[in-house]
Amino acid sequence: MRGTQPKRRVAALGSAGALVTATLIAGAVAAPTANASAGSGPGRDREARGVAIAADRAAKSGIDWQDCPADWNLAKPIQCGYVTVPLDYAKPYGKQIKLAVDRIGNTGTKDERQGALVYNPGGPGGSGLRFPARVTSKNPIWANAAKAYDFVGFDPRGVGKSTPISCVDPQEFVKAPKMDPVPDSEADKLAQRKLAREYAEGCHERSGWMLPHMTTPNTARDLDVIRAALGEKKLNFLGVSYGTYLGAVYGTLFPGHVRRMVVDSVVNPSREKIWYQANLDQDVAFEGRWKDWQDWVAKNDATYHLGDTRAEVQEQWLKLRATAKKSPLGGVVGPAELISFFQSAPYYDSQWAPIASVFSKYVAGDTQALIDAAAPDPSDTAGNAASENGNAVYTAVECADAKWPTSWQRWDRDNTRLHRDHPFMTWANAWMNLPCATWPVKQQTPLDVKTGKGLPPVLIVQAERDAATPYEGAVELHQRFKGSRLITEKDAGSHGVTGLANPCINTRVDSYLLTGELDGADVTCAPHATPKP
Repeated sequence: MRGTQPKRRVAALGSAGALVTATLIAGAVAAPTANASAGSGPGRDREARGVAIAADRAAKSGIDWQDCPADWNLAKPIQCGYVTVPLDYAKPYGKQIKLAVDRIGNTGTKDERQGALVYNPGGPGGSGLRFPARVTSKNPIWANAAKAYDFVGFDPRGVGKSTPISCVDPQEFVKAPKMDPVPDSEADKLAQRKLAREYAEGCHERSGWMLPHMTTPNTARDLDVIRAALGEKKLNFLGVSYGTYLGAVYGTLFPGHVRRMVVDSVVNPSREKIWYQANLDQDVAFEGRWKDWQDWVAKNDATYHLGDTRAEVQEQWLKLRATAKKSPLGGVVGPAELISFFQSAPYYDSQWAPIASVFSKYVAGDTQALIDAAAPDPSDTAGNAASENGNAVYTAVECADAKWPTSWQRWDRDNTRLHRDHPFMTWANAWMNLPCATWPVKQQTPLDVKTGKGLPPVLIVQAERDAATPYEGAVELHQRFKGSRLITEKDAGSHGVTGLANPCINTRVDSYLLTGELDGADVTCAPHATPKP
């Protein structure tokens, strides 16, 4: 399941029938050469040379900044442009693709400017182009950083405006209701397996030329070319969710190119976790955070009338699920659509009250509010295309980054076992990832994330009860990146911590970005304010 920036995105179809919200950076400068030693073997050396060539080219040509196209919905003074990168870094003079970038200049003086801060919101498959809007919307949390930095967003390869890939017709992709992700029989499992295989085949048919090159290391190489095109000797990077893994891989491949790096809500970078085990770990964490939300709903029973214990709230959920399974609400909202809608609560605290409110209305007799919230909108063709593209990129990157089990017996055993105690997300997540079992292109071995020569101290921020990226991931990256500092938000579980108002965290992120200074030891912060009903 994907982790994304902290805002609800359009529900995306899990490849094999589960609906899941799109769920896990002053003049041209010569580019420093890539650190080939971080990888191994002739392939990595060739790619390292390819990056150096592409970055040198990008440093010379820069970016032709213009007002953004009207349909990008990015108002002035945000500017847009493109950076050209090789499809395959082992062949830097071969086929090229274009990556969309945007920026807004620093709000402070010329003397205050410290360069560009490049952002990735997660995914894989998330677009970073909304990042400069944090300045135009006068977001107070980012006001200090905005004085010092140009805010730069980009669409990674395959995403949005950057040579987008596709696996299925977007209007077909959002059709509802989907099959209930929780199988009742072997026949149900067989049907889901068929859908997953067909989805993988669809990716190959529609985007096969891109698939072998849709990897996190290639996106990290793209990031280095963007750095050079921006005229930056070193990269300042903010990565959230999957963006933390992109940052970890960038820091491993290009340790000497990093100036400042903040990673927030951390994907476990261990080779053993990428990506099959990471998804199983999510299922456990989602169940825990689902219970946290139910406890909060029960505590606010005077507002929601869904029961004053977690067990009573869960009973209402199971009743709703059973009703929608028997007869989908409005003909379109079945269990798959419900999971897609309700899973935003364990993702983000900001969704606790809105989702409880819709649930409460349903139990009180207003079914339409839930249909409106959870059903796809066939008329939103742009949103549906973005959803389909996001899911395609998610699948392509996770499937290509690592070798996945090909044995159905293993998938069946692992998910059946997990589902017993963690039923909320387990099967929905399994079907979303199952195309990786029959992926039609070569799967790579994940990079060994580690500290290389020149890597500066990295700031790691993590909520203790995060569902999408469990806490252990932050601890693992902290151990691998020497000199890093870990800020833990205790008794909290929202995904994407740096975007929330918590002075204990916000002041430290500002201080690091503005001065490079970190605390002498790791820090534990009290949680941000609990949502109000």
